[in-house]
Amino acid sequence: MSTVTVRERYDEADSRAYYQAGYWQADGLAELAEARAASHGDKVFVSDGTSARTYAAFREQGTRLAAGLRRLGVRRGDRVAVQLPNWTEFAVIAFAVSRLGAVLVPIMPIYRAAEVGYVLQHAGAKVAITCEDFRGFGHLGMFDGLRADLPDLEALVVVRGDGAVTLDELMDAPGTGLEAPPSPDDEFLIVYTSGTTARPKGCLHTFNTVCASAAAIARSVHYTEHDVQFGPSPITHSTGLVTSVILPLLTGASSHLMEAWEPGEGLQRIAEHGCTAAVTATPFLQMLTAAYDPDRHDASSLRLWVCAGSPVPGSIVRRASEQFAGCRVLSLYGRSENFLTTMCTVDDPPGRSATSDGAAIAGASVKIVDEAGEEVPRGTEGDIAYRGPSHMLQYYGDPEQTAALFTPDGHSRSGDLGVMDADGYVRVTGRLKDIVIRGGLNISARELEDLLVEHPMVEQVAVVGMPDDRLGERVCAYVVPAPGTRPRLADLTGYLRGRDVATPKLPERLELLDRLPLTATGKVRKHVLRDDVTAKLAEQ
Repeated sequence: MSTVTVRERYDEADSRAYYQAGYWQADGLAELAEARAASHGDKVFVSDGTSARTYAAFREQGTRLAAGLRRLGVRRGDRVAVQLPNWTEFAVIAFAVSRLGAVLVPIMPIYRAAEVGYVLQHAGAKVAITCEDFRGFGHLGMFDGLRADLPDLEALVVVRGDGAVTLDELMDAPGTGLEAPPSPDDEFLIVYTSGTTARPKGCLHTFNTVCASAAAIARSVHYTEHDVQFGPSPITHSTGLVTSVILPLLTGASSHLMEAWEPGEGLQRIAEHGCTAAVTATPFLQMLTAAYDPDRHDASSLRLWVCAGSPVPGSIVRRASEQFAGCRVLSLYGRSENFLTTMCTVDDPPGRSATSDGAAIAGASVKIVDEAGEEVPRGTEGDIAYRGPSHMLQYYGDPEQTAALFTPDGHSRSGDLGVMDADGYVRVTGRLKDIVIRGGLNISARELEDLLVEHPMVEQVAVVGMPDDRLGERVCAYVVPAPGTRPRLADLTGYLRGRDVATPKLPERLELLDRLPLTATGKVRKHVLRDDVTAKLAEQ
């Protein structure tokens, strides 16, 4: 597939300005790793529950792995897919893939055959790296089962397990014979995200477009080498990659990963490793505050917690501030297309995070626009649009959807609704995109509807988000049953599991109707359904 270059996406004036202001750097990930190995070599860079790697080991093992992947046939521009839990090996793999000038394609560990197979096929992955099994699921077996339909996939590498090729074997040789590192403006990452369509889109980034967001977060929270990042967010997706790998690497800080989220253990890890900062979806903090017991837990090391994925309720900001003395709760709004759109900083008034999702960071422009892409008056709801140094190059292999993103003045439409106040602070108010956000995970309603309508007991179906105090939203399915049938929730979830749909995407409530509410043009009035399930939950 042909791809857009930096010169084609960004005009010369913008590129020059981003370099002059320091939003983009001349060095890529390889040079950054070398610098950190020289300045912080013996310091632990990344750890998880079972392993830890210093900066020196990270650079050495990453270089060896790059040489091993090259012997396996990986060349500049090839795509390498990685599906792993929050293990330290992922950071080494990311470095090795970048060192070769190949493109990293991370896949979240909750995804199953349907989603994984599509990403591997769409990206044209040449090599896939995964674990043998995790939490009772056989990832290696799943990948083996997919290979017959993936002619581009030449090799499968196993981490912490046995297989034809293992990660340890690839690293068991000198890191020699490598070409010069790629430019930070070369292709670096394709991260897939679900939106309004049934199929996810691949956001193609350079190292500079990724690093720009991490650097902006670092400036916004006064991040230093003394920080210890706490990382329960999936490292194989936007939030985890940017904040658990790139962010600490920029400053020489440390990063502690948590492979399976459990709030009580999370509090223990924070105390054990002296974690100072975290960037997660809002539900992580909600669950942490609910589990916190001052007689058993010590969270005194925390100085900031950044909530992303969905607006953070004011009650959570207040509760966390009371329970975790000295810890600031900040809000952030972003998307895979440009990672960081708006953010509250440590220099903002403390109450800002309870009433907004932040303002544009230096170097970026954010507007609220109408359908024509024209900016609307302050206080008016519209589409949140971004222009700045962290925007992707394109949707991989989809020039039409890429072109449709941009307003006449070059801002990228998000499809998320928001309101901007007189001071430039944005509050996300809704979505143009037909998705459910469950714990920060975007779930395509259309994807589920397209599958469920094939069920023999389903005549019509509409999927909506229902409010949930812990996760923000859960999936609710409204179904018009086929004549003579009465489907149960278990019938639908069992069917979707059989179609390899990830567990967090499954409906958690079923409502049966004689007919769906429709507009005059035949479109489902989903706001009526959302209001209905909200009212029923309130009654319960």
